[in-house]
Amino acid sequence: MSEKLLFEHTSKKNDDFYLPPSDVPEEKPAELIPAAWLRRDKPRIPDIAEPHVVRHFVNLSTQNHHVDKAFYPLGSCTMKYNPKINENTSALPGFSCLHPLQPLDTVQGALQLVYDISSWLAEIAGFSAVTLQPAAGAHGELTGLMLVRAFHESKGNPRKTVLIPDSAHGTNPASVIISGYESVTLKSNDKGLLDLKELEEALNPEVAALMLTNPNTLGIFETQVKEICKLCHNAGALVYMDGANMNALLGLVRPAELGIDVMHFNLHKTFSTPHGGGGPGSGPVGVVEKLVDFLPTPCVTKAASGYTLDCDRPQSIGKVSTFYGNFAIIVRAYTYIRMLGAEGLKKASQNAILNANYLLSRLADKFDQPYDMTPMHEFVLAGTRQKQQGVKTLDIAKRLLDFGVHAPTVYFPLIVPEALMIEPTETENKETLDAYADYLLQIAREAEEDPEKVKQAPTKTPRKRLDEAQAAKELNIRYNFKGAK
Repeated sequence: MSEKLLFEHTSKKNDDFYLPPSDVPEEKPAELIPAAWLRRDKPRIPDIAEPHVVRHFVNLSTQNHHVDKAFYPLGSCTMKYNPKINENTSALPGFSCLHPLQPLDTVQGALQLVYDISSWLAEIAGFSAVTLQPAAGAHGELTGLMLVRAFHESKGNPRKTVLIPDSAHGTNPASVIISGYESVTLKSNDKGLLDLKELEEALNPEVAALMLTNPNTLGIFETQVKEICKLCHNAGALVYMDGANMNALLGLVRPAELGIDVMHFNLHKTFSTPHGGGGPGSGPVGVVEKLVDFLPTPCVTKAASGYTLDCDRPQSIGKVSTFYGNFAIIVRAYTYIRMLGAEGLKKASQNAILNANYLLSRLADKFDQPYDMTPMHEFVLAGTRQKQQGVKTLDIAKRLLDFGVHAPTVYFPLIVPEALMIEPTETENKETLDAYADYLLQIAREAEEDPEKVKQAPTKTPRKRLDEAQAAKELNIRYNFKGAK
């Protein structure tokens, strides 16, 4: 990688930096801060001019793959384009310059935005109410399960277990454990759907909930979802839906009408807010009427005098994040919903489904399809045929990088050997899909005719293939500055 670190760009050996003259009385740090917290050495701040800082990060950005640069069909993650108007509205001073502790009468516009988008999300999914506090999808899962526990505790028994299909997102079992429950795995049937017999046998008085992803991680809609919910409800259990794949359902299906009791949304997936880079995200949670009283506080409510915060909820699980969630992300999602409207959101899901099925039709002859079902917004192929030629799915993923596009999700879901999980989203046109299909078909030919070419990829990226096992075992991301680790 040719780009140097900022420390290596610095123009002075002593790494001095300069601040403007102070306009307040000076105090000695030792008089204000305990000695244990005082810095012993000068801060390591590079001495470099602004143009070089800008060029440094621009150069790095061209070496990184992102949605603005090229196709990013990461299955399950919905890496859709983020409209720039979202950034414009979230940067408006009336939003970006707010402080969360301002008096309520000075933030009525922000409170109205929170109230409105909560109402819209509830309408989109059919729920009675929505909280915006959770900071990401997995945080939404945890919040949802906390609501499940609070509901059962109010009935006198929190119960012990949560049922999870074997095709679930990896965060589901983790959320179950953190919420104090035990996870019980249910096997999928030969169609890639939840096995009703498995479910019936697993249901008992100690089951608190079923966590169901719909469409599931194979991209297949759980066609028996109403019967699934009925079985759970008859056993006194709730049904939690992982809403990560809501991008397939907008305007087409309202989960609460299927029998779902609680669900998290992923604003960064379904509603086009930024995704990746460690956050921030947003994972609002919607609930049916019987769970409303347990929602986190404060809740934004509308009164004759304006919008206010309702903290008087005795059965609430309490706050799950600081203030009221990641507000700037919520503004972005609000913008997306307002721009598209009901018909636009529906068309987005329809186009996502169309794109996935078109891409599958281009690839189905050269890659194995483990479940012969019509998918929704994403689909899963298997590289088992290529593995017989000595080319693993990882090799295929690395070879795709040479074409300037990102690889799909690989080796997930775990129930599919050599899995390639592809989600094109609705924001890509036919030309992009055809190009991606052509690349994969070329790689399939190379696996037959010249497998070593695929196994040595990538060859055109800033870094060639890394030893990922060594990187995981011997992680070292600290820069050795003047001999210090």
